[in-house]
Parts: sequence; C-alpha cells; structure tokens
Amino acid sequence: MNALPLLAVLLALPCLAARISVDPSVETGPVKPVNGVGQPPMVGMPTATPMFHYLREAGIPYSRLHDVGGWTGQGLWVDIPNLFPDFDADENEVANYDFAMTDALVERLVANGVEPFFRLGVTIENFAGAGFPPKRIRPPKDFAKWARICEHVIRHYTEGWADGFRHRITHWEIWNEPDNYEEIEKNCMWKGTFDSYCDFYGTAATYLKKRFPSLKIGGYASCGFYAAVGAANVKAANSSPRMQYFVDCARKFLSRAAKEGWPLDFFSFHSYSAPPDVFDQVAFADRLLDEYGFSRARCARIFNEWLPCVGQQGTARQAAAIAAELIGLQNGPCDIACIYDAQCSESPYSPLFDPRDRKPRKAYYAFTAFNELRKLGRAVKATCDDATLYAAAAERTGELAVMAANPSDEPKPFALELPDDYWTYACRLTDETSTDVACALPTALPPRSFLLCRARVARSAAEPVRVALT
Repeated sequence: MNALPLLAVLLALPCLAARISVDPSVETGPVKPVNGVGQPPMVGMPTATPMFHYLREAGIPYSRLHDVGGWTGQGLWVDIPNLFPDFDADENEVANYDFAMTDALVERLVANGVEPFFRLGVTIENFAGAGFPPKRIRPPKDFAKWARICEHVIRHYTEGWADGFRHRITHWEIWNEPDNYEEIEKNCMWKGTFDSYCDFYGTAATYLKKRFPSLKIGGYASCGFYAAVGAANVKAANSSPRMQYFVDCARKFLSRAAKEGWPLDFFSFHSYSAPPDVFDQVAFADRLLDEYGFSRARCARIFNEWLPCVGQQGTARQAAAIAAELIGLQNGPCDIACIYDAQCSESPYSPLFDPRDRKPRKAYYAFTAFNELRKLGRAVKATCDDATLYAAAAERTGELAVMAANPSDEPKPFALELPDDYWTYACRLTDETSTDVACALPTALPPRSFLLCRARVARSAAEPVRVALT
C-alpha cells in the first residue's frame, strides 16, 4: 500500500476525544461528605456572620474548628485554654469556663446547617518554631485533668451542661499535627516528644470514649504521607521537610493504639499536594490503617487539611485542581474531608473567598457543583479513559448530575456518554474566563476548568434526548 494516501487519511481524522461514561444503574455508594471546610468565613464577631450563608448555599457538611481566628487564635475561640483559661482551677466548676465566644460561633454554624468538627487542643504557634517562646503548645501538665476538662466541653455542647446545648457534634479530634517537627525546638504544635503525645492521646481518648461511647473520638491530624509516594520534595503547610518522620510517627502511633487498645474512631491526616499525588497519599493512609487492624468499618479515614496550588488563590488553576480533588476524594477511600480553609482572608491557605469584596472566588463554585451530587445522594459509576480528567456522578429518581474537571494546561476534547433515555438539560462551567456560567454541553473541557452537567430521563416523547441547553 502507498503510505502517502494512508497518512493523508490519518491527518484528516479529528482528534480522539476522551470518553466520560456514566452508568446510573451501577451504584458505587453514597456521595460522601468530602466537601467540608476548615475555619468558617468570619468577618468580625461571629454574631454577625455575614458570609455564613455561603456555607449553607454550598451544602457544606462540616467546619473543622482548628486555628479559628487565625494562627494566633486571638485568645477567643475553641482552644481549650480559651474555654478553660486557668488550668489549675477546679474543672468541675462552671464559673471556671468561658464558652461565650465559641457558643456564638457554634450556634451560627449549626443555624446554617454546618456540623462543627471540634478539635480539642490549641491553635498553631508559628512563631514558636522561629525561636520565640511557646505559649500554649507544651504538653498539658496533667493529661488526666485535660481529659476531664474536655469532658465538660463536650457535655456543654452536646448534653446542655453549664447552660449549654444539645447540638449534633459527632467528631472530637485530639490535638493537631504533633508530628510537625522531630526537633522539639522547631515544633510549633507540640513542644514534646512524639512518644509523649502518644501517652497523651491514650489517656485522653480512653477517658473520653468511656464517657461518650456514641461519639467519635480520634486524631491525630498527621502532617501526611508525602514520603510514602515519592513526593518528598513537597513542603506542607507549616510542616517539616523530613517527610519520612511523618510516616514513622504514624506507624508508631498505630502500633501502640492497636497493642494498647486505644479508641480510634477516626484517623485524620493532611496533605497540600495536588492531584494525582494526593490520591496516592490518601490510598497509602488507607492501606496503613488496614495494616494495623483499623479497617474502614472500625476507623474512618478523615482528610481534614488539604489544598492544592497553595498561594494561587483566585486562579482557575487552583479552582480546577480543587474540583479534581473533590472528585478524586469521592472516588477514593476517604470518608470525610475538609479543605484548609474557608476563611475570608489573603492567607495563601484561604482559597474560597476574596476579602476585598467578601465574595466567592472561583474555587467556591467547585463546592456548589459538588453539592449538586450530594443533593442527589446516590453515587453512580462514572469512568474516563483519560487519566488527566476527573469525573464523578450521582443519581436519584431519574435525575443525574455529572461533575468533570480538567486541571491540566491543555484543552481536552471529550464526549459525555449517558444512557439513551437521558436528556442533558443544563451545564455550568468555570475556567480562566468564566465563573459558574450556564453553557451548552461543550465538546472540550478548557484548560484549568471544571463542569457540572445536569441530565434527566426524558419525561415525554416530545422531549429531545441528550440535547444540551444554555
């Protein structure tokens, strides 16, 4: 055969499109609450909360209460030294607690449909890793008393103690990132050895689980598993570059928890990598927990600090990476996740809201898109033959939502394959030039973009099948 005519035919063929195939008949489980946040977008006092409605409108399931008020904590909210200022006081006396500020914050979260994910501990002290004296991050001088103080905090918010509440607050996390640095003088979260943290966790978790068997007690907010997947060059937020130390600490903690029978209803961990590396890290955490006998049925996998493209807030690149990460977390072994964070701030770790106008940034709309899947509730099979695209779908009674993301720098031609009886009726796109705009079903996902597509079973013979509308 003459090669020239064949070459001409090949050059004339259109670029092969990626196929995103959705099968609503194959259920893959629930749409998981991986769209939680850390720190709500407070502006001023929590009694005002002019931006909390954005959490409600995006269907945010959890707000993790760590570093509330910024990295100094402002001495007001959530931290145990703020709730119980004098550690030497009698922990049984109501007068020795100061709940007022945290009450206001918690009430307004609950009023907007957000469940607090309550971190029992202290705010990070970045200055303490830079040679300044630590304030509150030394190990408590009496582990058992610290646990009893936390008991009263939990009773206040869930059992009405001290003119308190009966809120649904399921998860109670003991401390945060005690593995931040191996060198104690550099550690800005736990000025002690990791062995001492393990002793602390064992004492506190055992005590609290006996008092509250129906609640979820866990920890320890590991700095993460970068080293386990060959991404040791990644430096996490406020975390040691000695990534192997994080893995060593996790193994030590899980080994002791298994041998000594500590309660561990959930294991929490962090990563500031971007897709696809981050999914390897989540998978490693899942395998590690299985290795030590903590199956998913026994111990939830909670990924409660994550953020790709740190410092690129407001960009389509970060928004698309966040959308891809939400999709990947839904499709992986993670049970709950909370992005870090939902502050309205110029912090490089605050991707969702712009403090200049107090409006959502592009990344916020990844959460509203994912919420459309959450509202349907039943995750269904969604596959893509291009590993650089990410897709997830959900269905309920003939209504279908598909979310797709292209975090790459190239346009990606694609075809959305649905059963023939489904009619595509609405799409919304976010990319470099558009933010959550209605559009026709595109033939390609633009670079650094994500798409929400809604479809339903045709309700009459007169309805067109699989026709995209603006």
